[in-house]
Amino acid sequence: MAQPIPEVVILRLPLYLRTLSRLAEKNIEVVSSRELGNHLQFTPAQIRKDLSYFGRFGKQGRGYDVKHLLAELKGILGLDRSWPMALIGVGQLGRAILSYRGFATEGFQIVAAFDSDPAKIGKRYGKLTIQDVAELNKTVAEQGIAIAIVAVPPSQAQQVINTLVASGVKAILNYVPITARLPKGVWLRDVDPTLALQTLTYHLKLGDTQA
Repeated sequence: MAQPIPEVVILRLPLYLRTLSRLAEKNIEVVSSRELGNHLQFTPAQIRKDLSYFGRFGKQGRGYDVKHLLAELKGILGLDRSWPMALIGVGQLGRAILSYRGFATEGFQIVAAFDSDPAKIGKRYGKLTIQDVAELNKTVAEQGIAIAIVAVPPSQAQQVINTLVASGVKAILNYVPITARLPKGVWLRDVDPTLALQTLTYHLKLGDTQA
């Protein structure tokens, strides 16, 4: 039976990928676990342990071949292919997400956008025509969409997520501040800047009390 991989390890893989990409851009061919750790503020032992879940990539005394490890990690993360995505909610946040070019450069392509507001449905935004959310099920099947981004009002979020799950979507990036209910086999990542800010204010307050 394969060894289960801790979720925290999977969450670190994109950090390795980003750092290796930057090293490759600088034409650095080999990197040691210590040098990689210095970039990421991880210990060399942590890096070796994380990568050992997926195979043996380095050579003792030499380090990791940057291009080879980069290609391996892309394959492990499924980034050796393009991923069509759907956006649900074309308000201010949704429009900002549609304008963001970083998704496409990493292989994530928003191919459909949905809203329930009649004033928005049918309007063009870039190359996309905003569709009625009622067409979600049909479009997901036709375009092979496996990932969805949810940017709707909180009151609509769970219903939208339920519709996505029923449509066969298995991965959801959620910008809505709710605790979503999900069946097994569906993965969700929350993006909530407010929660991040609240952890920062804790440290600021702690610093004030220790000053």
